[in-house]
Amino acid sequence: MSLKKYDKRILLTGGAGFIGSHMVIHLVNKYPNYLVINLDKLDYCASLKNLECIKEKPNYKFIQGDICEPDFMRYILQEEAIDTVLHFAAQSHVDQSFWSSLDFTRTNVYGTHVLVNASYEAKVKRFIHISTDEVYGGSSECTNTESSKMKPTNPYAATKASAEFMVQSYFECFKFPAIITRSNNIYGPHKYPENVIPKFICLLKNGKKCFIHGDGSSVRNFLYVSDVIAAYDVILHRGVPGEIYNVGSDFAISVMKLAEYLVKKMKGSTENVLDHVEFVDDRPFNDHRYSMDSTKMHALGWRPMVTWEEGISGTIAWYRENFNNWSYAEDALRPFPRGSNTMQLGHTSSLAKSF
Repeated sequence: MSLKKYDKRILLTGGAGFIGSHMVIHLVNKYPNYLVINLDKLDYCASLKNLECIKEKPNYKFIQGDICEPDFMRYILQEEAIDTVLHFAAQSHVDQSFWSSLDFTRTNVYGTHVLVNASYEAKVKRFIHISTDEVYGGSSECTNTESSKMKPTNPYAATKASAEFMVQSYFECFKFPAIITRSNNIYGPHKYPENVIPKFICLLKNGKKCFIHGDGSSVRNFLYVSDVIAAYDVILHRGVPGEIYNVGSDFAISVMKLAEYLVKKMKGSTENVLDHVEFVDDRPFNDHRYSMDSTKMHALGWRPMVTWEEGISGTIAWYRENFNNWSYAEDALRPFPRGSNTMQLGHTSSLAKSF
């Protein structure tokens, strides 16, 4: 097998999704001496339109595939001589996880196990697992450090915590060079509009009301996507194997205040906010807030650079022009179902057929 010489040969999973697509574009453009292979199964929330700007680049390759297929993952890692893995692929929407939790277990836990095991067998030199602040749980006002206890309170968070334990076990018992990141809520272009910021923007753009769980008092810390990409770049090059890194933002806002802000920004300050919101049943459990200490990342030289006003203005502008990047974006603009639908492993909900 003859392979062109690259300084790094990177497999990035989930690269047609939100954060993954930004990371692919960043790496391909900034590091022409890196080969970036984007592996994505093209689920409902993925879009190759996110990657139009780099699809012809010589150091970029797209492969459609599923991390849950062990033989296929072994083949890709060995055939492409991968030395670095950035693992973004995941089922990630909390509301959806209450409805079809077994799907989340298959992708987030089993899929991660398949990937980390195949990467270990292929002697990958650096494995970066992208996790979430939600593993800490949100019932406490305490600020979480990387050593804080994980207390997940929803199926999505539980599967991400389980995936972390699997990755950590390979570091502990095999000294496999794995790193884990946990980030706050990320917003910006390319995000399928089922999550709160793009969903509110798209609902308001289409003349519809924002759906608010419960009383809207839950608070979220938001980080603009280019800032988290900069953090992952730092971790890729300077992160220490075996470490966990919080990638957090000091900017926080309640869901109700977010709706008020977006109504005023998109509809005008004279609009009555309550005319543009609809309160719906709360989640079975809704974390109040995830507050993180990012001192370890600051010590590596990273800090957020994009202000809330800059980030949200660019995000609104993007969704005004690109709402149709997904085939079934309209299906995201309705309240998610309550309850559970987990009768069959691998079940795909009506929404997933349409995220």
